[in-house]
Amino acid sequence: MTKVYNNILELIGKTPMVKLNHVTEGTEASVYAKLEAFNPGHSAKDRIALHIIESAERKGLLKKGSTIVETTSGNTGFSVAMVSVVKGYQCILAVSDKTKPEKIAFLESLGAKVHVCPANVEPDDPRSYYEVAKRIAQATPNSVYINQYFNELNTEAHYLSTGPEIWEQTEGKITHLFACTGTGGTLTGAAKFLKQQNPDIKIIGVDAVGSILKGYFDTGKINPADIGPYQIEGMGKNLIPGALLFDQIDSYVRVNDQESAYRTREIALREGIMGGYTTGAVTQGFIQYNELHPFSATDLVVLIYPDHGSRYMTKVYSDTWMAEQGFLEPLEKTKDSSLSPERVD
Repeated sequence: MTKVYNNILELIGKTPMVKLNHVTEGTEASVYAKLEAFNPGHSAKDRIALHIIESAERKGLLKKGSTIVETTSGNTGFSVAMVSVVKGYQCILAVSDKTKPEKIAFLESLGAKVHVCPANVEPDDPRSYYEVAKRIAQATPNSVYINQYFNELNTEAHYLSTGPEIWEQTEGKITHLFACTGTGGTLTGAAKFLKQQNPDIKIIGVDAVGSILKGYFDTGKINPADIGPYQIEGMGKNLIPGALLFDQIDSYVRVNDQESAYRTREIALREGIMGGYTTGAVTQGFIQYNELHPFSATDLVVLIYPDHGSRYMTKVYSDTWMAEQGFLEPLEKTKDSSLSPERVD
């Protein structure tokens, strides 16, 4: 039989790339989206979950019945839970209370035990999801803590897979790579490989307003004034992840909740791509960067779209949620029907 797989994990990686034709109007560059939602767990985090767990297996740290513990905003947790099901492990996850109920439902549907922790606390606060996951791992016999934020295998997974795929798909013609940074593994792992092929490739990280990563990149110091609440899941941080290789990044762009939300909905309505909140964020970052550093017709830009919009139906795709954030009013004033559906009473 052809194109038949032994299990769901064999579908991880080799995700497609598609040209963006409408949301990137105003630039001369050719712009492509790397669609990580085509992974079986619907996000780029499938790559690191499989790589880290199989590395632990090779080291003899895991056997059937072992427990895997992780800190997650949702996507990594789903990937870890999926891999755990196939390989016969238990799964315990600590998530922040920014994680929407549908994401938690996804995690629990795969048998994961989920602990919800407050998001707006210091990383070393005992209530933070970082500290909760550490305590669970320490108290659970025969367990492994993934620790994606400080695990070099996170970055290595993308060095070994995402980077080579992008290089091959663009036939080595890529000039710029954009991705949102949370742990930083996706962007900087891919960047490390790509820069080894061509050091002139520009790597642009996208950060959230309310996160410290751009400020740290610019100054080498954590600025407490940068820290604030924000709604975009899966990007930005109030600590510096060890998996984020700042020396692989050429520039940073910071985007806000509102413009990223608009852009996410626009991508669905104009490109037919149902992406997650970070899909809008990375596209907004590209647009802001292009305003300051206009691309030329010889540029080939790749945006990494990390996950699928199905996990955000009660958030960025919900008119009710958008209105609660105060995001819909400007759309109503401008009567931009491409971003907000018309309603007939």
